[in-house]
Amino acid sequence: MQKKLLDELGKASSIQSDSNRQSVEEAIKSTRERLKLYSKAPKNGLVVYCGNVYSEDGRSKKRLTIDFEPFKPVNHSLYYCGERFNVEPLRDLVEDDERFGFIVVDGYGALFATLQGSVKNVLRTFKVNLPNKQKHGGQSASRISRNREIARHDYLKKVAETAKNIFITDDKVNVVGLILAGSADLKTHLAESEMLDQRLAKKVIKIVDVSYGFGNGLSEAIRLSAGTLGSLKYVQEQRLISRFFQEVNVDSPKIVFGVEDTMRMAEMSLVKTLVVWEGNDYARLRVRMPGLSEAENVIYLRGGASALCARNYKDTKSGAEGEVVESASLNDWLLENHKRLGMELQLVSDKSQEGFQFVKGFGGCAGFLKYAAPVLETTFNAKDEGGFDLEADFI
Repeated sequence: MQKKLLDELGKASSIQSDSNRQSVEEAIKSTRERLKLYSKAPKNGLVVYCGNVYSEDGRSKKRLTIDFEPFKPVNHSLYYCGERFNVEPLRDLVEDDERFGFIVVDGYGALFATLQGSVKNVLRTFKVNLPNKQKHGGQSASRISRNREIARHDYLKKVAETAKNIFITDDKVNVVGLILAGSADLKTHLAESEMLDQRLAKKVIKIVDVSYGFGNGLSEAIRLSAGTLGSLKYVQEQRLISRFFQEVNVDSPKIVFGVEDTMRMAEMSLVKTLVVWEGNDYARLRVRMPGLSEAENVIYLRGGASALCARNYKDTKSGAEGEVVESASLNDWLLENHKRLGMELQLVSDKSQEGFQFVKGFGGCAGFLKYAAPVLETTFNAKDEGGFDLEADFI
């Protein structure tokens, strides 16, 4: 790779734009210097990102170099130069290998979905209007029953055909397991009938009764199948965040939430398990300000790239100004330092209902404490974390 970078450095000299040429050359040189820290390639390969990160107003920039060994082996070598970091080759690494299919079927319609890792994906839905059991004028009970059975048969046949089109690709089942859910006996009839492709019938791992159809029925089916889906990130997140909600409900002294309050506890090594939303845009800044200790100089600021590029900081309460001497994405800093602080780090998504409520209502950051700690003056405000409304957002 060093030879490849040297060749690219030579090619960069032909870039006409002075600013672009300088940026590319500096990035390549920084990458080459970073590679010198490795005597040999790590077991799973090496990923290096290097470039300039600009503030939102475009007035300031910061050199950013990230290198790490992925937790799964990378299967190919890639050099990419562009306006943005290319993370596509890493997407397959963070996806769970297991993908489960769901069919929610009742007397009002059907839903087809998959669950993989923390991603729930509804693929198709359709509604149905089955005849009821009430007698209509001029029709005998036997004729009504016969018409109803024909309609149910046609409906289940459509469900089975749709399932085949969705869950079979190139004559192979594309899910490791299939879960059937519904509020009546239609799901059981589907599983036992010959209409369901036998390749799919063999993949049915659970049949569950749910009280609702469509999206709400899917959420309930996932919850009721937790024992079967125990290794999935989505289910693990649900369990973890549900446990946090239970502690909140009883006003437990062994939890803390909100970025600033939680991080104060974390940096005092009082947190046992830290739960953080993977999409948070907080930066951790260390500011040199007169009259403050090193611990008091740590600031947590929202704003993504603009916060990372900040050179100066002004305290809104005191008006005091200081120089930013160190900055890092909060999640990146936690990944590097959580073991030093003696805590377990759990990154969660907002894909589930529980995850969404956690982000909207609690700032996407909370901690389970090692023991009941003294009450600190809280700085958390739910409205600052995205306008959370108790009645509108918390179900």
